[in-house]
Order: sequence, then C-alpha cells, then structure tokens
Amino acid sequence: MSDHSYRCEPSEPFAHEVLNPATEEVVATVPATSAAEVAEAVARAARAQTAWAALAPGDRARLLRRFAAVIDDHLEQLARLEVLEAGHPIGNARWEAGNARDLFDYAAGGVERLAGSQIPVAGGLNVTFHEPLGVVAVIAPWNFPMPIACWGAAPALAAGNAVLLKPAETTPLTAIRLARLALEAGLPEGLFQVLPGAGPVTGAALVEHPGVAKVVFTGSTAVGKQVLAKGSAQLKRVTLELGGKSPNIVFADADLERAAAAAPGSFLDNSGQDCCARSRILVQREVYDRFLQLLEPAVTAWRVGDPADPETQMGPLISAAQRERVRSYVPDGAPVVIRGEAPEGKGFWYPATVLEGRPGDPAATEEIFGPVAVVLPFEDEADAVRLANATDYGLSGSLWTRDVGRAIRVSRAVAAGNLSVNSHSSVRYWTPFGGFKQSGIGRELGPDALTAFTETKNVFISTEENRP
Repeated sequence: MSDHSYRCEPSEPFAHEVLNPATEEVVATVPATSAAEVAEAVARAARAQTAWAALAPGDRARLLRRFAAVIDDHLEQLARLEVLEAGHPIGNARWEAGNARDLFDYAAGGVERLAGSQIPVAGGLNVTFHEPLGVVAVIAPWNFPMPIACWGAAPALAAGNAVLLKPAETTPLTAIRLARLALEAGLPEGLFQVLPGAGPVTGAALVEHPGVAKVVFTGSTAVGKQVLAKGSAQLKRVTLELGGKSPNIVFADADLERAAAAAPGSFLDNSGQDCCARSRILVQREVYDRFLQLLEPAVTAWRVGDPADPETQMGPLISAAQRERVRSYVPDGAPVVIRGEAPEGKGFWYPATVLEGRPGDPAATEEIFGPVAVVLPFEDEADAVRLANATDYGLSGSLWTRDVGRAIRVSRAVAAGNLSVNSHSSVRYWTPFGGFKQSGIGRELGPDALTAFTETKNVFISTEENRP
C-alpha cells in the first residue's frame, strides 16, 4: 500500500506514468489532479449530491442497479485493465470486476431499506432519520484497485452521498473507466468523480477540504494515522482500513493435508499484497515437521507467470520499490525453508518464500506485503493465542482444528476483526469487515454499510393538545 506522506506541499501536479508490472512497459500517462481542481470537484459534487439525495429511493436504487449492469457488460474490459496496471492474474481480475458489480447491486438493495426508527416517548412521537453526509472522499489502494474503491463508493452513493475517488498513483485506469461507466449508466454528472494524483497533493487536498464530510482511506497504517490527524482537525468522519500481520493457526488435531493445501493461497494470492495475508503460520509443535513436509509441494506447485495466462496463480509485485521492500525481509542467510520459482528478466517478480522465524523477527512482526510467510511453532492453545496477538495489527486470521469448543475459544481470544475456521475467507461484501488495534477504525461492507455514510437525526413531534 502507498506510503506517501499526506503533508501538503506546494508542488505542481504531474502526469504519472502507469507501468505494467509484468513487463515494466509504460501503458498510460495520467494527469494528476491539483489542489485547485480538487476544490472545483468538491463544488461540483456538492451540487450533484443535493439533487441525488432528493431522488425517490426507488429511483436511486434503480440507477445503481443500472450501473451494476453496465459494469457487468464491461467485465472483461475492466479485468484486462486490472491485468495491465496491477499485474493481477486474469482469473483474479475477472473476479475483482465481478465483485465491483456485486457491490453496487448489493448497495442498491439497501437504499429502500435505510429506515430510521420510532422510539416510544411520553407526550409525542419520536422518529429518527438517516441523513446523507454530503460529499465523501474514497482514497483507494493499489493492491485491489476495483473492489476496495467500490467498498466505499457503492454504499456512500446508495446512502445519498456524492463520491470523490482518488485511486493510487500506480493503478488509476480501472477507476477512470468506472467513472465513465457511471455516466453511461445515467448517474448524474459530478456525482461520482475520479481524481487521480499523488497523496501529498490530491489526497491531502481531499482530506483537508472542509466540503468533504467523510474520508474512507485504505492503505498503510503510517499514512492512515496522518489522514486521521488531519481529518480530526475538522472533526471529519474517517474510516481506516490499514495494515495486517494475520496468523494462520494450525492445531495438531486439524486436517493437516487440507490445512497445508490451503495455506499457499492465504499468503500468495495477489502476490501477498493483501492486508489479510496469513503471513504468520503458527503450527503446534508436535505436527510442525509434518506440516512443513506437506506445505512444501503445495507452495512450489503455485503457478507464477504471465498474468494474462488463465493458468497463472501469481503475478508480479506492483513495483520495483515494493520488490526491494520484500527483499529486505529475506536477507542473505535468512532461514528459508521453502522457496518457489519466479520468471527472470523484465517485471517485478519475487518467488514464494517461507521462513523459519522467531517471534521477535521483523519478518514475523511487520507487514511485508509480498509472497513471504514465516512459520513458527507453538506449544498449546494459550501459547497459540499469545503468539497470534503478539503484533500491533488485528485485521484477520485463520485457525484449523476439529475441536468446535477450541475453535470458539480461540476465535474469541484472538484480537482480530475477521477470523475463519478451517478456511481462509476474510472478505464478503454482505458481512462487515475491519480491524482491531492498528489495523484500522470502523467497519465496511455488510448490512450496515450504508449507515456508516449517514448522520442520525432525531425528531420529536408533540402530541399534546395546544391550549391558549
């Protein structure tokens, strides 16, 4: 995720070159948005939002469903753009485009169900309303450009807000295309705008503009703290989805074959560039050696190569800088126990790597954001929980056991917002998602997603008889 500081600097906007991570070729040049242009976009969005919020709920829902249908008509085009700018395997990219479609379709279903409540009171009638906030800024990351942009944009629009989306500098193409498809679907001009640019200029201007009522940021914990600090100066609402160092806990009574077969996908999907990646594999000591024996062929069988090939399971990292960051966690002499293969030549490739670690090692405590996992032994249930919680993060995790009681106990004890038992699932658009500790603030997705983009208004109507 982007580590750009959000300090405002008097720098001029620039045109950013978008590289294909698999070939290092320039595939597009995208002009950046200046602070003055951000202000103009906020004004346009505010005008569009007033009319949008005044629409009948059914009409707003109908337009969002039409937007979902238009996305569906362009799934392959969007997927190919994702392959081009992010290096995602085409199978993953098709899923991501489909997820963007589903997010708008799901959010549309919530428009007519965004109901307030009637609260019993004495002497009158008390009702609540969910009022839209106004203009919402969504600052999206480069690791899942389409889905995460829509995590914020879809419910915000459904709740009656306008959205200004700032994509990451390296992956603006799908966002730009989505904005054009929104107009094609009939969404009002100015309601959903995409503002490409650098964090210190475009992102900072969005966070600091008084006309932006809420900021939804996904990225590194370091930058998230800056966004929170700047937003708090205006008491601006902020949702943060930040870093992770998620555990994959394997107990001795687990189905080891199944757990080992599933483990590579938990930290190699998207080349490990996933804040939910299970990059700490905690294995009960009595089955530690056996698990590693099972894990090695599962990791080395993972297909790495051309993202456009439907058989490819893992593509390149997003950039040369990200590759160097990942390499720094695997210095010469590192305790590598499993290493896969990666293409040579052009492209930001890095092989799947498993390290034997110690609890205090940087690779065991810091977010690597690459295809690297650390395997650690534990003694018993209490030790597993202690190791799982020995990090500043608390986003997701998995545990493998046949003992239902243990599954419940450990799930309650691990400090993370999203846990899976005997699986690695973390994110479904119909369930809430977010983190504990320094993994973020607030929740996204799920049945309550729309309310996160509203203010609750309370109205009391007296029924007392008026007397002179």
